Amino acid sequence: MTVELTAELTALAQYVASGLVVGSIYGLIGVGFTTVYNVTGIVNFSQGDFASLGALGAIGLIAAGVPLPVALAIAVLCVGLLGVLIERVAIRPVGNDVLRGIIITIGVGVALQGIAVLVWGTDAQPLRAFSGEKPVNMGGVTVPPQAFWVVGTAAVLMMLLWLFFTRTYVGKAFRACAVNAYAAGLMGIPTRAMRSFSFFVAGLTGAIAGVIVAPIALMQYDSGIFLGIKGFVACIIGGFGNPVGAALGGLLLGLLEALSSGYLSSGYKNAIAFVVLLAFLFVRPSGLLGELEAVKR
Repeated sequence: MTVELTAELTALAQYVASGLVVGSIYGLIGVGFTTVYNVTGIVNFSQGDFASLGALGAIGLIAAGVPLPVALAIAVLCVGLLGVLIERVAIRPVGNDVLRGIIITIGVGVALQGIAVLVWGTDAQPLRAFSGEKPVNMGGVTVPPQAFWVVGTAAVLMMLLWLFFTRTYVGKAFRACAVNAYAAGLMGIPTRAMRSFSFFVAGLTGAIAGVIVAPIALMQYDSGIFLGIKGFVACIIGGFGNPVGAALGGLLLGLLEALSSGYLSSGYKNAIAFVVLLAFLFVRPSGLLGELEAVKR
C-alpha cells in the first residue's frame, strides 16, 4: 500500500512539474496578449506566430554557424522589431477601429505562417538544448534540463516586466495609456510610441517563449497557432488585460492539461483549453483577478 501511494505521489509530482513548464510558456504568450490589448484594445491573434518565428529564426541562425547565445539574442530582437513594423504598417493606419485591428492581426498571422513555410519549409525543426539533454532526477521526478531554463526564464522575465511597469517612467506612461489613452495623450504621453512599444514587448515575450520551448517541443511554421490559443485562454482565465493574471492563468492551464493527460487521456489535452475557456466565459468572464479596466479613445 505504501509503495503504491509513493508511486502515485511521484506520478502526481511528475504531472505537476510538466504542467508548470508548459504553463510558463502559456503565461509568456498571455503577457504578450495583454501588453497589446491594454494600449490598443486589440487582441493580437498573431501573438503565437511571434513564438514560432523566434524559434525558427534561432534555428536558422545556428544552422548558419552563429553561436547559440548570439542566435537567440538576434532572433528575439528581430521578432520584437517585427512587432513594431506590424504596428506601424498594418495596425496604425486603421486608427482606433478595434474590430478592424483584430481582423488585421489574423491576416498578419496567416502571412507570417506563409513566410515561415517559404523560408523553413513545413518540416518540424529541432533546436539544441541550452545545457544538454540528460534528464535530472529529483526524488523520482524526471525533468529535462531545458525545463529549468523555461521556468527560470519565465520567472525572471515576469519579474523584470513587473519592475519595468511599476518602477520606471516609461512603464508608468505605458500603464497610463492602459488606463485611459485619451487622458494620457492630453498629459503629453506619446500614445503612438506606446502602441509601438506594446507590439515590441509582445514580439519580444513571444519570441522568448518560442526559443526556450523549442528544445523540448519541435517547432514548425504553424506551431504558433496552438500556442496563441493557449495564451489567449490563459488571459481569459487570469483576466484579460491583467499581466499577472495571464501568467497565473497560463500556469493553471498547464497544470490542468498535464493532469488530464496523466489521469484521463492525452487526447483530452487540447480539449481542456476550450472547456476551461467556455467555463470561465460563462461563470466568470472577468477572470480570476479581474480585467484591467481601460477607457479607449
